[in-house]
Amino acid sequence: MYQESNICCICSETPCVLLCFFTRSLSGPGDGLIEAPHFPDTLSSPDRFGFEIVAQQKQVKSISYPVLCQYLQVTQATNQIVMNCADIDIITASFAPQGGEEINATGFNYQNEDEKVTLSFPSALQKGSGTLKIDFVGELNDKMKGFYRSKYTTPAGDIRYAAVTQFEATDARRAFPCWDEPAIKATFDITLIVPKDRVALSNMNVIDRKPYPDDENLVEVKFATTPIMSTYLVAFVIGEYDYVESQSSDGVTVRVYTPVGKAEQGKFALEVATKTLPFYKDYFSVPYPLPKIDLIAIADFAAGAMENWGLVTYRETALLIDPKNSCSSSRQWVALVVGHELAHQWFGNLVTMEWWTHLWLNEGFASWIEYLCVDHCFPEYDIWTQFVSADYTRALDLDALDSSHPIEVNVGHPSEVDEIFDAISYSKGASVIRMLHNYIGDEDFRKGMNAYLLKFQHKNASTEDLWDCLEQASGKPIAAVMGSWTKQMGFPIIVVDQEQVSFTDKGVNQDCPSWMVPISICTSEDPKCTMLKVLLDRPETTITLSGVGPDQWIKINPGTSLLPGIRDLSLQPVDRLGLQNDLFSLSRAGMISTVEVLRLMEAFVNEPNYTVWSDLSCNLGVLSSLLSHTDFHEEIQEFIRDLFTPIGLELGWDSKPGEGHLDALLRGLVLGKLGKAGHKPTLEEARRRFKDHVEGKQVLPADLRSPVYLTVLKHGDSATLDTMLKLHKQADMQEEKNRIERVLGAISAPDLIQKVLNFALSEEVRPQDTVSVIGGVAGSSKQGRKAAWKFVKDNWEELYNRYQGGFLISRLIKLTVDGFAIDKMAAEVKSFFESHPAPAAERTVQQCCENILLNAAWLKRDADDIHQYLLQRKTPPV
Repeated sequence: MYQESNICCICSETPCVLLCFFTRSLSGPGDGLIEAPHFPDTLSSPDRFGFEIVAQQKQVKSISYPVLCQYLQVTQATNQIVMNCADIDIITASFAPQGGEEINATGFNYQNEDEKVTLSFPSALQKGSGTLKIDFVGELNDKMKGFYRSKYTTPAGDIRYAAVTQFEATDARRAFPCWDEPAIKATFDITLIVPKDRVALSNMNVIDRKPYPDDENLVEVKFATTPIMSTYLVAFVIGEYDYVESQSSDGVTVRVYTPVGKAEQGKFALEVATKTLPFYKDYFSVPYPLPKIDLIAIADFAAGAMENWGLVTYRETALLIDPKNSCSSSRQWVALVVGHELAHQWFGNLVTMEWWTHLWLNEGFASWIEYLCVDHCFPEYDIWTQFVSADYTRALDLDALDSSHPIEVNVGHPSEVDEIFDAISYSKGASVIRMLHNYIGDEDFRKGMNAYLLKFQHKNASTEDLWDCLEQASGKPIAAVMGSWTKQMGFPIIVVDQEQVSFTDKGVNQDCPSWMVPISICTSEDPKCTMLKVLLDRPETTITLSGVGPDQWIKINPGTSLLPGIRDLSLQPVDRLGLQNDLFSLSRAGMISTVEVLRLMEAFVNEPNYTVWSDLSCNLGVLSSLLSHTDFHEEIQEFIRDLFTPIGLELGWDSKPGEGHLDALLRGLVLGKLGKAGHKPTLEEARRRFKDHVEGKQVLPADLRSPVYLTVLKHGDSATLDTMLKLHKQADMQEEKNRIERVLGAISAPDLIQKVLNFALSEEVRPQDTVSVIGGVAGSSKQGRKAAWKFVKDNWEELYNRYQGGFLISRLIKLTVDGFAIDKMAAEVKSFFESHPAPAAERTVQQCCENILLNAAWLKRDADDIHQYLLQRKTPPV
């Protein structure tokens, strides 16, 4: 298919742009009738753009009205052509067979819900090649998807707009009529005609830039031909940007584009990118296939980042690091996101999933290898321990629900695609890839990956194709093992019966789904060394370990048990974390008492590891939220204060010589936990430092700002909130604005909670960040949760119009209602969304209702025992 298009954005504040696409080859179904999925038309846009296309083999000419021409092959006679098309008005269309006369289309039938248009012709189009020409007008929207405008402020304070794209999963069809499916690949030649004072970027490097003959204020920027690629990876950006540039050791030009005046903030990401490209080249034994890669910060951006080939787009907070004002957690986040998106340049872009059913293969793999990359670049981050807390346990939480889904899930309508951009595809996908890598071994894993990328480069592949390559490289039954993890939801619980002579692994119930589970075993003699590996491929098996004394402990799957090993730190951090987290999950499921978990938590008195404390903090946060529905919420706050005070005293407020990244993360975590729980010395010191910060006497270090802001707001008044909102308005850095937005919900007074919610929908908050403000209110208190839910219901039309058809609507719902613990609330939530349907969030609504019922059951089951335990702790022994 040969495709050429020009786009004109007509708005006084938005750069005028003409985009020319030339699609020279088509990979995919060769049928003249290509069907593909479309969303309902919503939210009229203030701007329109036009496409102007003329497809000629050797010549491109401009015309004064929008046209799209596609060179295509008709494989069977037809009088209809079905294409993907959304939010686009077609004016005329025609088909010119090669060497024949042009045939004008006589009708356009839009199937809006399926995002299709059918072009009807008065006579059959015969087999052979030809040119499809379409005259149409599109929408430069405010939806953060498709071709949209992004608002930004210049250093002089002027409001301007950039024109940017976000096409994954199914939104290229909002920019031009096309066959918008991952398996239908084509090459693109792109020319942008833009104002001469704007930066114009696309997937490939610029090969020509010249004045535009019809307007001296415009320039024509021509880019090199792309590799054959899927439509969802096409990208173009027009706006005002600065950049920093370097070259990787293998000669790839790397640029990081930043808002004007903030080039310095791109240097950290540039360092990560230039280290990462050669790392992936060596790991895959496949060179990066493009001559350049650009990473660019977009002001209004729904996702964290998007892996468009050669032009990766990011939220500002996922790319920009200020040397003085960015905290350690932001640096780590940027490193992980850059590692994730650059991995996609091979795994996703060079080889693309066949259909969205295999989305997990893209995202799960990238979510695993981002940790491998960051561990290579920053070994001091101890990032693999953090993986267990950030991804492994996150996946288990969601996968424990009856409303979870398998890693591989069938996808039909576009609304179903956004639903699976979740913790199952990303975090469980990453966890099973991690398990697979450990099972195969790094050498054979790399061999299999190399074979896979070489065999399917510039093509599409399925999950089974990867298993075949890894199976051939390792000689192990990869497909059989992994099928049990990807094709069914949930996870196994391994029960161990131990005797001095042997021990047995056995499934809980032979009627339950079965898994093939790689098992590793270590002992207290050498906790770091795996003593034995075995594949548990039946409900029960017996294993004999020699040389294990009666006073030694045994641990299966080290890296994921035992109070002495916690107290004396002989268990590895990841095992200390895993034991606590496993027991917490079992208590929530009703398999053990929550009191047992509280007793275990008290054994962490000597714990030095940041990630272990982070996981403890997260689980205690869940428990605190649950107990906010009782009249003894203060008792769990006292428990938190007692648990965190020793480590807080040890760390202090100020960094010490020789401290590193993890110490900074731990200090911020502990002080924030103590401050929120009402630890008086922490509250007093936070107030003192906050006052000095506001008055300019002593600026808070970036790593202390979140805990200090949280503490003073939690115990603050209207003056505190007003001061925080003033800091937000004055902040020049999006990271600082987001830092404040995330903690505003900690304020306690009902009228101030409402003020924060109203602020969430104001012009002061970027559209994608509204969700964080509302979620922060819902997650901070019982009163906040009720207020946030009412606010979402009262403003549902505006919120739904803003986020429909994307994963932000799912995130908003989850953050708002997940913390309820009353049965009738599950019915209320269910009823509301039955009368206010959100197709892209149907699964999320089911999961939230299930979580509410689980919380209610948990509270009924364990509340009295928890209360008695917390009271007994305060009673001195007789």
